[in-house]
Amino acid sequence: MSAALGLERIGAESMPRAASLLSTEDLTVRFGGLTALNRVNFAVEHGEVRAIIGPNGAGKSTFFNCLTGVLRPSSGHIRFDGEDITGASPDRISRKGIARSYQITNILPNATTLENTRIAAQSRRHGWSLLTHHRAYRDIIEKAEEALEAVGLRGKAGELAANLSHGEQRNLEIGIALATEPQLLCLDEPTAGMSAAETHDTMELVRRIAKNLTILIVEHDMQVVMELAQRITVLHYGEILAEGTPSEIQQNPRVLEVYLKT
Repeated sequence: MSAALGLERIGAESMPRAASLLSTEDLTVRFGGLTALNRVNFAVEHGEVRAIIGPNGAGKSTFFNCLTGVLRPSSGHIRFDGEDITGASPDRISRKGIARSYQITNILPNATTLENTRIAAQSRRHGWSLLTHHRAYRDIIEKAEEALEAVGLRGKAGELAANLSHGEQRNLEIGIALATEPQLLCLDEPTAGMSAAETHDTMELVRRIAKNLTILIVEHDMQVVMELAQRITVLHYGEILAEGTPSEIQQNPRVLEVYLKT
């Protein structure tokens, strides 16, 4: 099966669409006396590739953690595909169609690449059963194989994840996310620690999967951001400093002053 066909099948079932796929309203997170996010109003459209950038401590990770259920907001709302998901658990958010990769690789190193994606696919499709062997779920295996095909790892289905290169492990993590059949994929520093060649390959991978998904990406490599994103949101001290196209952000005086420093 081709990667393109696999991606088409991985895409979530069509549903009536809200005006924005994801939006936040006055999203605020406080840790004691520290305000990590301050009344953030944000929206991303269906099919968009949006980058979120900002200096260290700007609130990028906190924002991702709220969207994926790792953190509960202090106040405000998060809506996904027309439904309020504020404070929902990570597993419920995953079932709704939001998947995430992490800044630090989050895979099962002693499992094969296929087992990594199979477990992810099974979490989306079936409850666990101690009485039924996982290979009885043929649709699960097919979905796991399609996810590997999509990220270029179909030929290494039987390889232990620990034996993959760093770039392959990062791409396997994207495959694990794809196996959950998301509508929205949140990528946290997907090219961190990669060589120039690995970064190039991962950018091409993101371009391919973006044809069938909405993508949010946090990334420090500005070349990656400028080449991949259709729009960019700049966070600064927990607030949105600017939003716009890559060219608009590159020319924004406030962004140049506090972040890009060019």
